Amino acid sequence: MMLLNFLQEHGQEVAEHVEHPWIVEQINHLFGPSVFELQAAIMPAIYKAVGGLFGPKWPGEGLSYDQYVATGDLPIPTHIVMFLLAVIIAVGVLTFLRRKLSVESPTTRQQTFEVGVGFIRSLLTDIVGPKGSQHFPVVGTFATLILISNLMGMVPGLEAPTANFNVTLALGLTSFFYYNMIAVRQNGLWGHLKHFAGPMPAIAVLMFPIEVVSNLARIMSLSLRLFGNMYGEEKASSTIAGLAPWIVPVPMMALGLLTCLLQTFIFMVLSMIYLGEVTHSDDDHTEHVAGHQAVAEAH
Repeated sequence: MMLLNFLQEHGQEVAEHVEHPWIVEQINHLFGPSVFELQAAIMPAIYKAVGGLFGPKWPGEGLSYDQYVATGDLPIPTHIVMFLLAVIIAVGVLTFLRRKLSVESPTTRQQTFEVGVGFIRSLLTDIVGPKGSQHFPVVGTFATLILISNLMGMVPGLEAPTANFNVTLALGLTSFFYYNMIAVRQNGLWGHLKHFAGPMPAIAVLMFPIEVVSNLARIMSLSLRLFGNMYGEEKASSTIAGLAPWIVPVPMMALGLLTCLLQTFIFMVLSMIYLGEVTHSDDDHTEHVAGHQAVAEAH
């Protein structure tokens, strides 16, 4: 209940924040009316279907587009625009880094790119296992998008989309569904469920609900950790910089950069750990079978 109250207060604060970045205002000026008409057609029914989970009614119900915008809300929220901008930046940066790759004479740009790729691949191999590199596209995408999203909060006129809980919740859900999908694919649905029962059948009835709740809690762990740190860092930096604008910004920017890198690393490593847990049994089974084959050949 405390968590829901906090998130509701956070949502109200965002809605009351009338001064939106310039790019957000322009996007809403171009596409806002059309998006609002679509939302007005479907959102009231969704709010009723979920039984007041998001509030008694959709904030734009019974309002015109101008009235809705006047309340401080936007049909295309700031965090959506910022995250889409982060995606565009990520695609642009990766396209730029991939240009003119060469084995004989790699450029500094290529070497920097290779260091980042090699670092993530080595972590995957160490944490997930020998087959961990097959998860590089997903984990690498997490790292790229989260890092760029975090760094956007340090750019004047932009905001970090990861300072909004909706974005970090979406990232946490994506990681959660991905590693559970891999678990079912490799171990089967029954094998994955058996993992929740623990190694001892005698206490399986006790362990199963505990493991299920623990597994579901990872969604909030991933999302709240990233959101809390980025939201807190953004608010602390803006408040302190407002008190001493000519002294504090430089060291605060260094601290902010460290926070951006650290939170990206933590989210990435936690996703790898969860992947390692659900694929570990498969690796052990493979080694176990290989050992039996070696013994059989020796005899």
